[in-house]
Amino acid sequence: MYRQLSYKSKQFFIAIIKLSIIVGASYYIYNKLLNNKNLNFYEFTSFLIKIDAFSTKNTVFLLLLTIFNWFFEILKWRILVSTIKKISFFEALEQSLGGLTASLITPNRIGDYGAKAIYFEKQYRKRIVFLNLMGNVSQMTITTILGIIGVVIFYSTYDLDLNYQKILRIFIIIVIVVSFAAFGLQRSRFKIKGFSIEHLIEFIKNLPRRIHISNLGLSFIRYLIFSFQFYFLLQIFGVDIDYKSAMIVISSMYLLASIIPSLAVFDVLIKTSAAVYLFSFLDVDELTILSISTLMWLLNFILPSMFGSYFVLNFKVPKASD
Repeated sequence: MYRQLSYKSKQFFIAIIKLSIIVGASYYIYNKLLNNKNLNFYEFTSFLIKIDAFSTKNTVFLLLLTIFNWFFEILKWRILVSTIKKISFFEALEQSLGGLTASLITPNRIGDYGAKAIYFEKQYRKRIVFLNLMGNVSQMTITTILGIIGVVIFYSTYDLDLNYQKILRIFIIIVIVVSFAAFGLQRSRFKIKGFSIEHLIEFIKNLPRRIHISNLGLSFIRYLIFSFQFYFLLQIFGVDIDYKSAMIVISSMYLLASIIPSLAVFDVLIKTSAAVYLFSFLDVDELTILSISTLMWLLNFILPSMFGSYFVLNFKVPKASD
């Protein structure tokens, strides 16, 4: 249907999509800041002014952590794409931030896959989707490994009132669902728009080992950066806690937030709820954790997405695509 449109109709269609993404992202930001039931915006800003902790030095350092966080994400994307074609760092930046902006209003930020894919000619798009999947899986792998370590230490350190029967039932259900899903995929030769699981596995195996090492290494560096940023905010807010104790809770928090599928709209809510619950064992008040979670969201998602809005508005479909 898109192929049958005239050139002017295509440009108009693309312009509508661009504006829809920008309007949707803007509404999402506005709604989360001004209509947040968990943290009143005016209460949030008043609290920040009251503690008077954001000196120029602290602000600059927090922004530097955000820049480095996204620098390594962009570098990771550039390295992954280099297996298909060479792109500049600026092109990788445009695709990463544009994808972030487009993903804000989609379930589990799935819009990032489509947004990055359309920056490339049609013959590359399937592989681009799977390279993006590899980048996200590597980040999830690091989060899961460190999160499990954190949860085990957290459980052995703090007295948790858990319903073991309910946990066992949930675990059994997950095992059954995963088993049936694996069996079904094997029997049906599952395909994603003509790209089978077998081809995907073969595609991953054929990638150079250095790509896999770089992918996991950069994901680990990013994890260290944004988790330290959370810890640094705890220090700014006057929370007296050592780095080791904080990381036990922070790693557990990111694991819990990552394993729960959600719309991006509710992503910050899930992270905040997990953080409030876990930090309550360290006697950190709710308002402090709500404020820190909101700042982390503003620094690492909203601020980059504002720059991404510029790239979305200036996006042009590759000439070779149809």
